[in-house]
Amino acid sequence: CYNLVEFNDRGVKDMKKTMIVLFILYFIQGLIHNLGHPITIGLVEDLDVTNMYGIFFALMSLGLAVGGLFWGILGDKVNKKFLILIGLLIYSTGQYMFGNVHNIVSMSIFRFVSGFGVSASVTLMMSYLIQKSDVKNKKRNIAFGAAMMALGASIGYLIGGALPELLIDSEGYIGLIYAEQAKVVFLIQALLNTVFAVIVYLSLEDCENDPLIKRETMWDGIKSIRHLNVNLLAFLLSLTFVSMAAINLSKFLERFIVDMGYGASGIGQFVFATGIVGIFTTLFIVPRVFKLKKDIVVMISINVLSAIIVAIVFRTSNIMISLYTLFMGYVVLKAIYTPLETNFISSHAQVGELGKIMGVRQFFFAIGFVIGPIVANILYEIKPIYAFDMSVVMFMLAFVLTLIVRNNINKELALDTE
Repeated sequence: CYNLVEFNDRGVKDMKKTMIVLFILYFIQGLIHNLGHPITIGLVEDLDVTNMYGIFFALMSLGLAVGGLFWGILGDKVNKKFLILIGLLIYSTGQYMFGNVHNIVSMSIFRFVSGFGVSASVTLMMSYLIQKSDVKNKKRNIAFGAAMMALGASIGYLIGGALPELLIDSEGYIGLIYAEQAKVVFLIQALLNTVFAVIVYLSLEDCENDPLIKRETMWDGIKSIRHLNVNLLAFLLSLTFVSMAAINLSKFLERFIVDMGYGASGIGQFVFATGIVGIFTTLFIVPRVFKLKKDIVVMISINVLSAIIVAIVFRTSNIMISLYTLFMGYVVLKAIYTPLETNFISSHAQVGELGKIMGVRQFFFAIGFVIGPIVANILYEIKPIYAFDMSVVMFMLAFVLTLIVRNNINKELALDTE
């Protein structure tokens, strides 16, 4: 399945069954992998290491960046579902240990381990989905896969936010987040993820790789970045800026909600609302955007509109009302952007190297996840709004780079027609 192919009637039916299985797996993954996020803020506060909140996430993102290239390149040589199984088991180990060691150095190590492990499923499941899609439905399948994961994530946040209030300490006190409660939450997550890993392995079909493809190492993959098409490289850099903006909004909005006194349940309820908006967007808005066939123009517009929305939301008199109204416009834009950027990048993959190009995408995306929280952590300590202003700047930088890419493509098309 190392090529996108044309399907006969039976092949179309098989492809639809495969997509349904993948969408269900994406939903379950989103749910399980987000159970621990709402309680993480309470955990670092309870351990009196709140200043490490952004650093912990940056270390996990560094694992995602390294793992993206490692698993992506390996996925072009080794059975993908086996690698996903191994990666998810590594993630289970990292998550359980992070919630139980309560030592900054050890927690930092296991944050990286978690990121490295989960990058296998993030990179290879998307690669698998694209390989199993026909050209006509590729963007739609990417969009729906992302939406199902977002919906699962929103429910995971809702459950994860409610768990601390259901866990009772030795004195029978309900409602506060304690380190001991975090142990239970991360144990539940690790066990569920281990079961999920087995389900993934048993559910996915074997996907043979092209035997003629040159075998590369992760270092070969890093070196190959310099040989990428200039437009693709510029777009990947714009993706890094977008990921920096997005992760700052996600992680420091969670902290902001807690600081306003709404707690883990407040985070869960808000993220659940964004998940509902995201799935609505995918079902009713994204298909209409695809019909425009103006992917680059749409992405340019999304970057500008995202910057405007974020700049306004955090300067309103009632931020919570703005988050549940105006900010949902950003959620809609984000749901549209993801399938467009993924399709653009995957269209540059050489035969048999889809895993590699998706690994490179994950590398650039995760670099933003590394840099963003580190810088935003410093800015948030100075003044919370500065962390969100950083997102505005990142969206505008992405706008400039994507605009350059569009102009270059138009020039190349003009030369080809002469």
